[in-house]
Amino acid sequence: MKIISYNVNGIRAALNKGFIDWLKAANPDVICLQEIKANKEQLDLSVFEDAGYNYHYWFSAQKKGYSGVAILSKIEPNHVEYGTGIESMDYEGRTIRADFDTCSVMSLYLPSGTNIERLGHKYEFMALFQNYISNLVLEYPNLVICGDYNICHNEIDIHNPKIKVSGFLPEERQWLGEFIDSGFIDTFRYLNPDKTEYSWWSYRANARANNKGWRLDYAMASKSLEPKLQRALILTEAKHSDHCPIVLELND
Repeated sequence: MKIISYNVNGIRAALNKGFIDWLKAANPDVICLQEIKANKEQLDLSVFEDAGYNYHYWFSAQKKGYSGVAILSKIEPNHVEYGTGIESMDYEGRTIRADFDTCSVMSLYLPSGTNIERLGHKYEFMALFQNYISNLVLEYPNLVICGDYNICHNEIDIHNPKIKVSGFLPEERQWLGEFIDSGFIDTFRYLNPDKTEYSWWSYRANARANNKGWRLDYAMASKSLEPKLQRALILTEAKHSDHCPIVLELND
């Protein structure tokens, strides 16, 4: 199974930048999208079906034009779960999960901490999410949680490790480390232990051209899937967003 995760920073904007042609060329079995910023009623869904993704599921924020996640698949899932059932986590449309025969795939858009109020919400979400996942893996042990975690884990994951802003705060990094230690594998770092690559760049100061980036996007896999991990890549050449896609390939 080839899984891609991509924070598109607005699916309609990405479509106008050639997203569908790129999707056909990339050809994942499943693609997890974050920050879709649209309701499915605002989209021509036939373009995804024409690209081979007959199974598409959208979980939008209550606030229009904001946040939201989706999963597009060539494989029909056995079940799709919209959100977590926890209102404070779900009203911004931040998780959706598709269960397949061999694994379950979640698209996650963890909140950013752009100010004190949002940072508090981020910490609350992180705590609730850890508890939710700890229970979920008891029922779905083969779990891949793809998405924008809005946290860089280690110094290798950020161009300037001296920075002290949300996304690289000690509390956030500690939480991500503890999340991994609870039974997950950061698949890119596991398969590329020394590679310095990023998945997000600010629009300011020509950051992308100068590769002053952050690795905020992860495909976290349950340890039970370790024997199936084949490849993990960051597709830095894709430019439909301020993020770029990440890839995880699993053996049968």
